Amino acid sequence: MKKILLRGVLAASLSALPIITSNATEFIEGSHLKLQLRNIYFNENFRDENGLSPRAVKNAKSERTEWAQGFLVDFKSGFTPGTIGFGIDALGLAGFKLDSGRGRSGTGLLAVHSDGQAADEFSSLGVAGKIRFAQSTVQHGSVLPKTPVLIYNDARLLPQSYQGTLFTSTDIDNLTLSGGRLNQFKLRDSSDSRSITPNGFTGRGSTFSFIGGEYTLSEHTRLGYFYGQLDNFYRQHVASVQHDRPWGAGVLTTDLRYFRSVGAGTQKAGEIDNTLLSSLLSYSIAGHRVSAGYQVLNGQADLPYITGATVYSFSNAGIGKFIHEDEKTWMLSYGYDFSRVGMPGLTLSGRYLSGKNSKAGSAQLHEHERDAELAYVVQSGPLKGVGLKVRNYVYRSDVARGRDSNRLYLTYDIALW
Repeated sequence: MKKILLRGVLAASLSALPIITSNATEFIEGSHLKLQLRNIYFNENFRDENGLSPRAVKNAKSERTEWAQGFLVDFKSGFTPGTIGFGIDALGLAGFKLDSGRGRSGTGLLAVHSDGQAADEFSSLGVAGKIRFAQSTVQHGSVLPKTPVLIYNDARLLPQSYQGTLFTSTDIDNLTLSGGRLNQFKLRDSSDSRSITPNGFTGRGSTFSFIGGEYTLSEHTRLGYFYGQLDNFYRQHVASVQHDRPWGAGVLTTDLRYFRSVGAGTQKAGEIDNTLLSSLLSYSIAGHRVSAGYQVLNGQADLPYITGATVYSFSNAGIGKFIHEDEKTWMLSYGYDFSRVGMPGLTLSGRYLSGKNSKAGSAQLHEHERDAELAYVVQSGPLKGVGLKVRNYVYRSDVARGRDSNRLYLTYDIALW
């Protein structure tokens, strides 16, 4: 399969030959080909039946356990010479089942058939053409957006990907502009393209458009603003401020993120009218990092976001997202980088989140989560680039099933070109 993926990516890159002139040194020398291997084990044990209807309880699983191997071949070309440069990117993805079962599928690692069985394998090939003018680049095809209004999810075996057009520009000093229009996406456990939908909506989706920028105001202050719209579902504004300042022997960081979301067009998923303020204060010193956060969502409905995507808030935890209607959340976290004691590549982190609303009776909400992670990446020698990551999540909620989750990641990045 590794050879098949390499052939697919190479074939995609060769398709760009008609636009390459005989003087294509920049195109070749600026190209990179990388292979990443991912071996992931997921185990989730459900501890209650909260949030399930009586009918759903009868078919509810007590656990989900899967083990899978993934291959990611990533090719990025340089650009042809000239005022306007052309290039091509390609991403080959393949996932293989190592262990699963009808009663244990659904972790998000593997595609699932209609009978509940996990697929033995699934794969896809995404290609994007790109054009560069000055310090601006336009991509069209298969893309991986990473902006405050849309962040592709890469927390499973294979990443979520999108189809459409993206642009980025750094022509203005200290300012990075970006935008795009996307019409389809593939979930992280699927090879099928589908229209873009908001989380929780199962009907036909729409097109997502966005534009915004990030500005470095000074050495210690950064500003950001983005606007995104999923046609006939919702519109969203996101503004952010990050400020660093030396404090004693360490650095104090303030991070504020504000979301304003309203319905758009026919509002196919229901009415939306809310604001979210997500704030985080962190202090870093001698390899230690301690953070405290507070988040408030006011208004109607949960915070909207694209199905499967990562949410640009501090409450985007391992299991829960803590963005329900009228929810208030606080968070504490700690991390340590062992390079400060002669063990580069080894890191440890943990966090605790607790959220609740002010409603009473059946509308009352309380949820909490504890996350822990230990990670190590080999820094030198023949195994350089091999990574091991262990994660443990414990989640409890009044409106969703409580679960304990253990996840093991073994990765290896290989630069082929």
